[in-house]
Amino acid sequence: MDRRHALYSWFRRNPFKVDCAVAAVLVLILGPVYAFASRPPLALLSAALLVPLAWRRTRPVAAAAVVVFICLVQWALAVQPVAGQIAVPLIIYAVAAYGPVWASRAVLVLGLVGAVMLTTRYYGSGVTSGIQDLTVGATYTVLVWMLVLVSWTLGDLTRVRRLQLQALEDRNRRLEIEQQQERQLAAADERSHIAREMHDIVAHSLAVIITQADGARYAAAAKPELATEALATIAGTGRNSLAEMRRLLGVLRSDEQSGTRPLPGLSDLDELFLGFRAAGLTLSLEQGGVASGLSGGSRRRLPPGAELTAYRVVQEALTNVIKHAGPRARAAVDLQWEGRGLRIDVLDDGRGAAADPGQGDGNGLRGMAERIALYDGSLDAGPASGGGFRVSAFIPYSES
Repeated sequence: MDRRHALYSWFRRNPFKVDCAVAAVLVLILGPVYAFASRPPLALLSAALLVPLAWRRTRPVAAAAVVVFICLVQWALAVQPVAGQIAVPLIIYAVAAYGPVWASRAVLVLGLVGAVMLTTRYYGSGVTSGIQDLTVGATYTVLVWMLVLVSWTLGDLTRVRRLQLQALEDRNRRLEIEQQQERQLAAADERSHIAREMHDIVAHSLAVIITQADGARYAAAAKPELATEALATIAGTGRNSLAEMRRLLGVLRSDEQSGTRPLPGLSDLDELFLGFRAAGLTLSLEQGGVASGLSGGSRRRLPPGAELTAYRVVQEALTNVIKHAGPRARAAVDLQWEGRGLRIDVLDDGRGAAADPGQGDGNGLRGMAERIALYDGSLDAGPASGGGFRVSAFIPYSES
């Protein structure tokens, strides 16, 4: 099957070579008929009609002009029809299939007129002709007309099919270009998501590491055991961050061997809170109005991407608390599963803070807003009444 397809493709790519071979075969087959009969002029005439077939697809108008000229000379000199006259229907077919529209119509008219000229030349004319000659001439004319019409019709159908195939090929090329553009846009969007992921990882990890490093420095002399614990927290945070960075960079490299660790979700919040508490942040969690861990369940499940978004919102908000709210700040996370979706509130008291926590990290807030907008959610962040800073996000359930 592959060989036949390759052969067909070669025929399509090399029309002139194929037509030259066909013309050469016809000349070799039909030429010797007259050479052996000691009639070389007819052999030359037959070959002259067949040779233009080599250009019937690459230059159909020129080939048709040569054949028409030879036929007119043949008619003017009253030379009898030869075997090479088979070139006439082949040229009509070729011009109808591969030539311009005006040339296709012209060869059709010339073919019909040529049939009348041929029969009147060889079957008498006017009153000197007998009834039998007129009948034979009329029959011969109709047969030639049928041959001309069939050749032209097949060529015109070939033209229509060729144009349809060309339109399909053009459409396929356009679709390939569009798909390539869509893949590029999707890759750019994915890289944008990865950039936000890396921002979340780096910002969170560095905030924890800096806080722990400061604590270890102050406690190194007075309480060495606290410094040891802080260094262990720094090492663990660094290892986790390095693993996350490797996973994201593996996606950027399009490496099939990149890590397959699942993306974090709401079930991973307990582990996230442990890291913040180890960094010295006093943190409480409420869900559904009941102070607890994450033992409760949602009314409806969020998509994995939405869960990741909720996780990153909490992570970014608490990271901003550590960076901007002051040394003894307290934070509260409230997860409310409502009828339409999940509402997330992160509030800190901002004790001792020199500036509002959210104002120091505009990129983080913009990243949260972009993430939530992907799921038709909303984000509200700003100073809370009575002091501190509040981040409030709402992520609706998926309608699928």
